[in-house]
Amino acid sequence: MVVVGVVGYVKTPRGLRSLCTVWAQHLSEEVRRRFYKNWAKSKKKAFTKYSKKHETEEGKKDIQSQLEKIKKYCTVIRVLAHTQIRKMKGLKQKKAHLNEIQVNGGDIAKKVDYAYSLFEKQVPVDAIFQKDEMIDIIGVTKGKGYEGVVTRWGVTRLPRKTHRGLRKVACIGAWHPARVSYTVARAGQNGYHHRTEMNKKIYRLGKVGQETHTAMTEFDRTEKDISPMGGFPHYGIVKDDYLMIKGCCVGPKKRVVTLRQTLLKQTSRVALEEIKLKFIDTSSNGGHGRFQTAEEKAKFYGRVKA
Repeated sequence: MVVVGVVGYVKTPRGLRSLCTVWAQHLSEEVRRRFYKNWAKSKKKAFTKYSKKHETEEGKKDIQSQLEKIKKYCTVIRVLAHTQIRKMKGLKQKKAHLNEIQVNGGDIAKKVDYAYSLFEKQVPVDAIFQKDEMIDIIGVTKGKGYEGVVTRWGVTRLPRKTHRGLRKVACIGAWHPARVSYTVARAGQNGYHHRTEMNKKIYRLGKVGQETHTAMTEFDRTEKDISPMGGFPHYGIVKDDYLMIKGCCVGPKKRVVTLRQTLLKQTSRVALEEIKLKFIDTSSNGGHGRFQTAEEKAKFYGRVKA
């Protein structure tokens, strides 16, 4: 992610209120697209005047005065960071996702200075997360559309001889109160829900150009890429930094997810143990997967074409 701004919040009786926002001088096209509904038909003028503030003495003074204002009045400091969506080659979308990330630790002045020092810099994944940590994953689940009560809520089917269908709830409540309670299972939208999955352990943190980006382990020294043969179905080859987590992850392939550090103090043995991976399976996910590498497959089959 790339940090492009800082925003300060003041506490009010009605909750937090943003006081002012300071943006970086250079914003990439992918984040400026976020401020338009139709980028192609627009004049593409977003932040052109604001970036000139950083060049003039008067503008610099204004930016510094805003930073001083944040230091003086604000209690919560967050950086504005956006994704680098152009790195996702198989994705049609060109518009970056923009979100706020809270800065913790130290006093307010140090937080603001730290946030300002990150402007226009990339924040790598290993700067936030480490191996063997527990993290939470926030995302939107796979959409299933409009589904009935049996699939959606797991209620029991009615007997076979039932009149007017059997995949139903037989009684949806008493005569009074004369409304259907929210606790009664009904048909409706299933999936495409916002969910937070807690306590996912990081098994591996892969950095491009290092051994951690390959599927080599201390026990298995076969030189092979982390992507399975033929790539991940509906995704492709992993070319950038990655996190390997234990268990499943919400949503379909290529859907954006938010990772955050755990909110709880981890004390269990599962959370604190150090993981040593012995073997990473890189056989094809598109079939039965007999071979770990292309060389192994070629060696087994030999020359198959005259």
